[in-house]
Amino acid sequence: MKKTFFILLFFISSCGYQPIYTNKPLESYEFQKIIYNGDEYINRKIINILSIKENVKSDNKNKFLISSSYRIEEISRNSKGQIELYKSTMIVNLEIKNINNKTIQNKNFSEEFTYNNKKNKFDLTEYQSSVRDNLIDQIVKDSIIFLNSK
Repeated sequence: MKKTFFILLFFISSCGYQPIYTNKPLESYEFQKIIYNGDEYINRKIINILSIKENVKSDNKNKFLISSSYRIEEISRNSKGQIELYKSTMIVNLEIKNINNKTIQNKNFSEEFTYNNKKNKFDLTEYQSSVRDNLIDQIVKDSIIFLNSK
């Protein structure tokens, strides 16, 4: 009897667990104003993936600020002076401010990836573009956790 009671109690009670990547209702990602700074492609892609909307008539009077930068660096060269390795670095800062311009939440995200040079420059630019999109996807995953924690 005690065993079935504890099993029943276990299934009825909840510990409050919620998955991190659950989609909240879209109105939770609605801000009165969205302010962009930095790389426009990265900012727009992150905003679109996260489904963040700007609504002046929103009940949420907070502002959402996104600032991003993307850099491709040459890491090493061979004895002929040709580039062998590149490193792509992306830094994104997400900030939520209230109506009085006081910061409610602020988080910096940084991702980087190192890769070899390609002989064909078209293939290299295509690969660099896919690296940039993959870095954006990694930052979006971290941003979901950031936005769901408020």
